[in-house]
Amino acid sequence: MAFIRRRRLERELYSKERFSLLLLNLEEYYFEQHTANHIINKDCKDERKFRGSLKVCSKSIIFEPDDNIQPIIKIPLRDCISIKAPEDNEANNPFRRNTSGGISVVCSQVFLIKERNVIAPYKTVRGRTEHLFQLDIAGKVGDVVQTLHQLYRASCLDKMGDQAAMKPVVQITLQNVRRIYKRRHGLMPLGLEVFCTENDLCSDIYLKFYNYQDRDEVYFLIATYIENHIAEHTAESYMLQWQRGHISNYQYLLHLNNLADRSCNDLSQYPVFPWIIADYSSSVLDLTKPETFRDLSKPVGALNKERLDRLVTRYQEMPEPKFMYGSHYSSPGYVLFYLVRVAPEYMLCLQNGKFDHADRMFNSIAETWKNCLDGATDFKELIPEFYENDSSFLVNSLKLDLGKRQGGKMVEDVELPPWASGPDDFLRKSQEALESPYVSEHLHEWIDIIFGYKQKGSEAVAAHNVFHPLTYEGGVDLNSIMDPNEKVALLTQILEFGQTPKQLFTTPHPRRITPKLKSLSRTSSHSISITESPVSPNEESFEDLTEESITLAWNNIAKLKLDKQYKIHKEAITGIAVTCNGSSVFTTSQDSTLKMFSKESKTIQRSVSFSNMALSSCLILPGDTTVISSSWDNHIYFYSIAFGRQQDILMGHDDAVSKICWRDGRLYSASWDSTVKVWHCVPGETLSNKKHHFELLAELEHDVSVNTIDLNAANTILASGTKEGTVSVWDVSTATVLHQLPCHSGTVLHSAFSPDSRHLLSTGEDCCFKVIDVQTGMLISSVTAEEPQRCFKWDGNTILSGSQSGELLIWDILGGKVIERIKGHTGAVMSMWMNEQCNSVITGGEDKQIMFWKLQY
Repeated sequence: MAFIRRRRLERELYSKERFSLLLLNLEEYYFEQHTANHIINKDCKDERKFRGSLKVCSKSIIFEPDDNIQPIIKIPLRDCISIKAPEDNEANNPFRRNTSGGISVVCSQVFLIKERNVIAPYKTVRGRTEHLFQLDIAGKVGDVVQTLHQLYRASCLDKMGDQAAMKPVVQITLQNVRRIYKRRHGLMPLGLEVFCTENDLCSDIYLKFYNYQDRDEVYFLIATYIENHIAEHTAESYMLQWQRGHISNYQYLLHLNNLADRSCNDLSQYPVFPWIIADYSSSVLDLTKPETFRDLSKPVGALNKERLDRLVTRYQEMPEPKFMYGSHYSSPGYVLFYLVRVAPEYMLCLQNGKFDHADRMFNSIAETWKNCLDGATDFKELIPEFYENDSSFLVNSLKLDLGKRQGGKMVEDVELPPWASGPDDFLRKSQEALESPYVSEHLHEWIDIIFGYKQKGSEAVAAHNVFHPLTYEGGVDLNSIMDPNEKVALLTQILEFGQTPKQLFTTPHPRRITPKLKSLSRTSSHSISITESPVSPNEESFEDLTEESITLAWNNIAKLKLDKQYKIHKEAITGIAVTCNGSSVFTTSQDSTLKMFSKESKTIQRSVSFSNMALSSCLILPGDTTVISSSWDNHIYFYSIAFGRQQDILMGHDDAVSKICWRDGRLYSASWDSTVKVWHCVPGETLSNKKHHFELLAELEHDVSVNTIDLNAANTILASGTKEGTVSVWDVSTATVLHQLPCHSGTVLHSAFSPDSRHLLSTGEDCCFKVIDVQTGMLISSVTAEEPQRCFKWDGNTILSGSQSGELLIWDILGGKVIERIKGHTGAVMSMWMNEQCNSVITGGEDKQIMFWKLQY
């Protein structure tokens, strides 16, 4: 983790400096330092002087000797009996002879730190002792003594700090700043994190302000100044990438932690990762067995049913405010429990100069997991380091004296499970477990608990996921507390007890798309099974080849070139349909005509007008015998290709028909009369002039005009988009709405399911693309264009869209950016057709033209 890397860098940069802010207490400040001598046994034969620097802090006096063999001396101000300068008591002044610039400090307790420059628990010297400090600049004595007297009298500072983000003083130039993030600190919006790198997870500086107005002002000034400021992404923008497999489970969890204000620079809000593996006793780790894994649908506290039953009983009997767990799953103590071998000074700072008892240290992976399952108060999760490449936190490479266990064994390296040959192997297998199919299929359940809708409220109660109120944002208003002692006590509890991450999702998190089968092409998003395929691995079926050609086409979609173009209508072209053999192209137009264009002869072979109203869309029925056209005159027209005449009329709506679809003998029609209707059509006998028989199967009612519809591949789910910007997802079999989202601020121009039917993409007059997870109805991505995109085709990752200005645009929806612009029509692109292999495209424009496009590999 970046934390370990930063700690290693700090040791290299500050190896000669033993003093750090980690030696200070909670809400303590370091004010100034003075070069001085520490005089021991003044005027005696064994008088000794140690040169160093005297640090004046808000709650202590610290002397750091230049000689590393000598310990750092820390004198808490609360333990001081007297602080005097020579003029305070000249008669008894120990500096009266040949000495100036002296300060006498008499105290009842003193701490000795880093003796012989060894990181170890602080030594406490109790009893009355006197310490004499001679400043190099004698004239400063009066000011220093006066300051120390004021600090001694102060019981509490009005403004509080904390040990959770203590770092050496750093200075960075604005031109080096790459990213800045507003942070929540102490459950309040007071933090600001500044990065000088693109991808590093450990920032260069973490600032805590005393009010959010100052924080926001600094954020605005820095963000305005730096040209290369990178705005924060939303959780939804990463969700689509994760679902599609473009980022790993590990990367996604890091992004979610970052968005939830978890930072490796704030131990009270350190990134939280889940326990994944439940088997720490087998000699071989089998990632194909579900029982190898922890149940990700439950918090740690609910994994053991017997313990949970006891906790629930206590919860039910508890007065308000109720909570199930008396400790949290992430806190500074838990983080340093794991990291004590690489950050011992942080542990000593947190625990008042002591390491924890040897038997309570991080001694064994298996023991720690067992305690998390069985312990009455242990519900901790893991940290990112368990899924990274730096295993130093598992090894006592600093040779720290961490104590002796009851059995007499010294605390050294962490004991690993039998299936791990060493620390690096343990991390490698942990990474494999995190990225395994089982975890990919269930990780969304853990996200619901930690970052999602099961974090708070009734869902949290049902999931047995209720922690102490002080761990949640809004649990207490520190600004409303006037008593400084009470405020310090509450802040200490918040910082040290643990903080629940910022809630990122309020609806169920979508599952990851986990293809059960490996595709023949590594880059393919259209996966075909080798194990379940009816052909042998050495053979390639027609479907395999089709999938590979589709993948190849979309990988090269930016190479789309204009082949031919023809002006065939008098008004904008609204619909395109092509026969199976590709020889004939049918188009509808606002000029009210249906035209049949021959690709071979390059001429219009048919032109039919059903009424004087515009036609809105068209499609060809299987068998290439009939073309269906929808019209603004409220009707749907059936045209026989073979006999060249109108075959039938469906008068099914009370306003213009905007879009039609045909699947498995059923016609789906959308209309401005606020309905989508599902029809069962029985074709008539053409030769005997019998009409089609239409049976209305369902009517999907909307509040406003419906402009577009689409069906998923299984024909079980229908999506509709309205003129007011609402996108609805319907269960066709029950004619009930599953999800309804106000996606756009204007008319929904087009919508379409991804090939795997997991996502729904829509575009609107508001110039936005929106991606919806079909299963949960969650809006997971939003991309804004410069102008409306009237129509599109997509493969789930890449979009080919037709713009209002006539350009064809190719989008990386995961990255949210245009990757290619292709000049096309002189007016808006109104309609688009793509063949099954995705290597041939036809567009129809406002300029009355149809354009034929081909991929040129």
